[in-house]
Amino acid sequence: MPADVSGLIGLALIGTLPVVAAGALVLRLIRNRLLSTSMVILVLIPTLATLTGFVAVSRLMVTDELWRVAVVLTVVTAVTVPAAVLLGRAQARQLVWEQQMLEQERVAEQSRRELVSWVSHDLRTPLAGIRAMGEALADGVVDADADITRYGLQIVRDTTRLSAMVDDLFEMSKINAGALRLHLEPLDLRELVDEVCAANEPAAARAQLTLTARQPLTRVMVAASDQALTRVLTNLVGNAIAHTPPGGRIEIAAGADDQAWARVTDTGPGIAPEDLPRIFEAGYRGTTARTPGLGESGGSGMGLAIAAGLMSVHSGTITATNREPGARLEIRLPRLSPPTAGG
Repeated sequence: MPADVSGLIGLALIGTLPVVAAGALVLRLIRNRLLSTSMVILVLIPTLATLTGFVAVSRLMVTDELWRVAVVLTVVTAVTVPAAVLLGRAQARQLVWEQQMLEQERVAEQSRRELVSWVSHDLRTPLAGIRAMGEALADGVVDADADITRYGLQIVRDTTRLSAMVDDLFEMSKINAGALRLHLEPLDLRELVDEVCAANEPAAARAQLTLTARQPLTRVMVAASDQALTRVLTNLVGNAIAHTPPGGRIEIAAGADDQAWARVTDTGPGIAPEDLPRIFEAGYRGTTARTPGLGESGGSGMGLAIAAGLMSVHSGTITATNREPGARLEIRLPRLSPPTAGG
């Protein structure tokens, strides 16, 4: 009996090992290319190895038992190969999804760390000034009426700046958490452009800049939140004012093609190419290539990130490109057909 068993084992190995070796070679040749083919080969290797093992043990004699084994293996193969392909694809999709989620979490965590670092620095600066001026007033170091007034005004400016930064953080957190809900209504984009232009003209004048609006003759209707879209355009204009040198020009325009759009174009130094991919990240200010002008308010660095987040809630997009000279920030969102007369 032991001799018979040893002979059967030897014949089985002779019949199965070549199949396993050939399957391993094929898998090596097609690795990282065809997932479905790999799944089929992985299922066929044990099935074919079993069949060749039986053929070897039967000493290449086609018996009734061998036929029964071949039929069973054929049925098993017909069932398992499609199942293996479907399950393999599902598993691959799951693995890819998990990898994407891990990468997104890694990027989000890195972004949060950078944001905390940037905002912490920005918060310390006005807080240190407020503390120093408050201590000076409390200790009586400053007693002249003019100096007291100047210190009081500076404290008000710094606290206003801090309040705006906290508001930006709160809004950014709602956007990132997907908790921002907007009431969308039909709006004429031209009206928002006029309002934003009028509201920012004083700031542009203080920075010695010319701010103009260019509008089409026909209405540009969109479904949007008045407050949110005004915030977007205000952030874009504020960014242009902050980075355009005195004597420059800023134009805010609206129009439509297959979508509605609004553009803010300035004559500043433009955006450094290495900054373009990150300009809409929270807290990112970029390099010195885009030198701030007199209009810079020293904000939280989240204006463009908030604008991008608000545009995503509107199912719109925001882009930045360089021009000669200057830069252009553009928003696009779905266009509504204007209501017809009597409709």
